[in-house]
Amino acid sequence: MKKNILITGGTGFLGSHLCHKLYQNKENNIICVDCNFTGDIINVKDLLNKERFTFINHDIINPIDFDFKIDEIYNLACPASPDHYQFKNAIFTTKTNVIGVLNLCELAKKHGSKILQTSTSEVYGDPKEHPQKETYFGNVNPCGIRSCYDEGKRCAESILFDYHRNDGLEIKVARIFNTYGPKMNIKDGRMISNFVVKSLQNDDIEIYGDGKATRSVCYVDDMIDGFIKLMSSDKTITGPVNLGNTNERNILYFATMIVEKTSSKSKIIFKEKRGDDPVQRKPDITLAKNLLNWKPLVSFEDGIFRTIEYFKEILKIA
Repeated sequence: MKKNILITGGTGFLGSHLCHKLYQNKENNIICVDCNFTGDIINVKDLLNKERFTFINHDIINPIDFDFKIDEIYNLACPASPDHYQFKNAIFTTKTNVIGVLNLCELAKKHGSKILQTSTSEVYGDPKEHPQKETYFGNVNPCGIRSCYDEGKRCAESILFDYHRNDGLEIKVARIFNTYGPKMNIKDGRMISNFVVKSLQNDDIEIYGDGKATRSVCYVDDMIDGFIKLMSSDKTITGPVNLGNTNERNILYFATMIVEKTSSKSKIIFKEKRGDDPVQRKPDITLAKNLLNWKPLVSFEDGIFRTIEYFKEILKIA
């Protein structure tokens, strides 16, 4: 049965991978929507002239509608790097998370669409519970420099669940933990991409804090598989569901390993810790395992090799 699938944030890192994955099913028509604030049309350039794929340059802060039925909506529209959501335009981030999600819920309500919201581990803030379960309410600073993203995503979840309760909207909420892989923006500013690019260019790698803070990183292919399994799950499964890798490491480990893997001359330097930066981050993925039969399969060693090779090509490094 043919499906019209709307992917907002479709030219971004995760969105472009999702476009390619879902396009492989010949029953799917893909409508990719993005204003390219942090995304890049080059990420979907091989799809642009193909049947069953449509790109629309649009900001979801403004309403959007179609003269054909939309069956599924994947909302990935939001800056995800602190360099973008904090420093470039915090108000834009909040508007995307709140006004944008309201617009998409109205669209889903009109078309009877299923809607999947990509939330974030940032809803847990600087957690006092470890690992983080979906039942944990979090420890978020509502007035901090990260709150445009943290509280924006928390509000987005609230909006979806109110539409679900009040209007019967079929919703899915995925809480994403750190993800990495090819198609990350070279100037993204997130940990893995930053470490890889700096290492390949033999530039100093900056760690904010003492490097002992922990992260759990998930390869992009595993994350995309999680999105699709959640969207395809029974309508009684609304989430939130954590999606991420449970292999927790400290930030210094990631920096040191990447320097080693790239045979880099980069030096690791330590700078003052950024405000509200979480000390620990590790998902409890029991729900995803039990409800979706999902768990990450790609090891960090394999994933980082693929990521390094991607950035070598982008940077034209032999």
